[in-house]
Amino acid sequence: MTTGTIMAISIDPRLLQLASPALPVGAYSYSGGLEAAAEAGIVKDAASAQQWIGDVLEFAVARMEAPVFLRMMAGEVSRWNELFLASRETAELRAETVQMGYSLNRLLPDLGLSALELEEISFPAAFAHAASSWKIDPKDALTAYLWSWTENQVMAAIKAVPLGQTDGQRLLLALGSQVSRFVEEARLINYENLGNFAPGLAMLSTRHETQYSRLFRS
Repeated sequence: MTTGTIMAISIDPRLLQLASPALPVGAYSYSGGLEAAAEAGIVKDAASAQQWIGDVLEFAVARMEAPVFLRMMAGEVSRWNELFLASRETAELRAETVQMGYSLNRLLPDLGLSALELEEISFPAAFAHAASSWKIDPKDALTAYLWSWTENQVMAAIKAVPLGQTDGQRLLLALGSQVSRFVEEARLINYENLGNFAPGLAMLSTRHETQYSRLFRS
């Protein structure tokens, strides 16, 4: 590339804003059950953290949250928001997505977008609504959403296990490489095949609700 050549950037910067850890939705205060897995000794180092996060991503997020997210972007947000809230395994996990959804929805008017008029709003619903309003490609939006989820899990592992920053970057590199595959698979999952079978996550999240010492709210 010669000096002065301008490269075209296809990613909408507003999508990066939605996926940024700086988005004020309180994601840093939640571990999504990972802290309970660390307390139980299941997640104890970088390898087990990668296994845990990768399994939750594949067997829960990619098979329920991801395809529901795409349907939210296509329309009928209210219906899919209701279904997603009903799929949350524990009170903590439900409260997590409702609080983050509320915070993002409240921010939307300040970003020049209309807010969703729903009684309870999940985080994927608010995220999908913002991306759809900005006419961002659904595939790109889901990629950013899954990356944001993965990054938050890795950041939680760094604090809860704990792990070093270099370990965290290695985890992001390994786990992030799977995101594109899950985006493609999510587009092929029909209603009958939606699934959220992660009993280990559900049981540990329940235990976290009464865990004595905690860094995270879930």
